[in-house]
Amino acid sequence: MDVGVTDRATAAEPAFDAWVEARVAALLRFAYLVTGSQEAAEDAVQSALVSACEKWSWVGRRSDPDAYVRRMVVNAHISAWRRTGRRESPVGEVRESGSADPALEVVQHDAVWRMCAALAPQQRAAVVLRYYEDLEYREIAEILGVAEATVRSHVHRALAALRRQLARPEHEAEEE
Repeated sequence: MDVGVTDRATAAEPAFDAWVEARVAALLRFAYLVTGSQEAAEDAVQSALVSACEKWSWVGRRSDPDAYVRRMVVNAHISAWRRTGRRESPVGEVRESGSADPALEVVQHDAVWRMCAALAPQQRAAVVLRYYEDLEYREIAEILGVAEATVRSHVHRALAALRRQLARPEHEAEEE
């Protein structure tokens, strides 16, 4: 992934370049967990880093620039989602396997991601931050720019939706 840097040279650019080099892999992992797609993750990180670069002199002085840029990634994804609406419908990957019985772990992993992809972006972001990034509700509220109660509500509703999906018989889930 290439990150475009503005033509004007500033003293903040070397610090930004070093920060990006150290954090880009973690940001891409985070973005993938939030978006559910490698392409969407790269787009969200690219947008966030372009914006962060433009105002790095301010962002770099924050107490936790990582959290601030993670929030920018979430915002970039939500903005892209709003632009496209719900025109895209994620489907499970079609995998051709030489064996008739794929590993249970792979099946469960794919099922979890299909269910997470069906969540609303704010709910998915809250669940990812809570259970994959292991952040506290207060930290998630800061990243998402909402109240802590809202984060709890997003997580609660997302888990309820996931439980409903898990409780449905398999033939009903496949028909949708």
